[in-house]
Amino acid sequence: MKDKIIEKSNELFLNLGFKSVTMDEIANSLGISKKTLYKHFNNKTALIDAVTHHMFDTICCSIDQVCEQKMNPIDEMFHIKKVVMEHLKDEKSSPLYQLQKYYPAIYASLKKKQFHMVQKTIQDNLQRGIEGGLFRSQIDVDFISRIYFNGMIGIKDQQLFPLQKYAMNTLMNYYLEYHLRSISTLKGLTQLEHQLKNNQL
Repeated sequence: MKDKIIEKSNELFLNLGFKSVTMDEIANSLGISKKTLYKHFNNKTALIDAVTHHMFDTICCSIDQVCEQKMNPIDEMFHIKKVVMEHLKDEKSSPLYQLQKYYPAIYASLKKKQFHMVQKTIQDNLQRGIEGGLFRSQIDVDFISRIYFNGMIGIKDQQLFPLQKYAMNTLMNYYLEYHLRSISTLKGLTQLEHQLKNNQL
């Protein structure tokens, strides 16, 4: 039952937002009583904490599966973006922004985990890109990985990029192209153009 609660809550939170969804609505959508819901989660904050970290672990697993394929680093970045967006369903409610605003402690914990995951993934991607001649050899791998993470957090800021103007998938596409163009060699740019054509960005 606990897994079902997390799964349904995740769906509701992504579509409607952390703030909007009530414990009553979650219980009703599952066809259970609030008593049963509270048996597994003491309050809404505890449920949100479980849901967000479950989603993080799920996305990390999918990213790891992409990385295990050892495709060229530019193709890898597009595949990672694709699996992330499949899990987040284009973030109609901008959940990360709502998490930061209404549940800052959970947001801080999640951001710390995200940073370490992104650092590891992007630094490996950058290093392989340099070795394969796709990325410029003089780039600072640590600096670029941190800038990349900062930018990914930045595009989720609704004050800077309101959802009414920018769909999250569009922002991800723009940012990924921006990132790759800034570090690619001529060989890398050729591969990037191939990906952009295939993805019709």
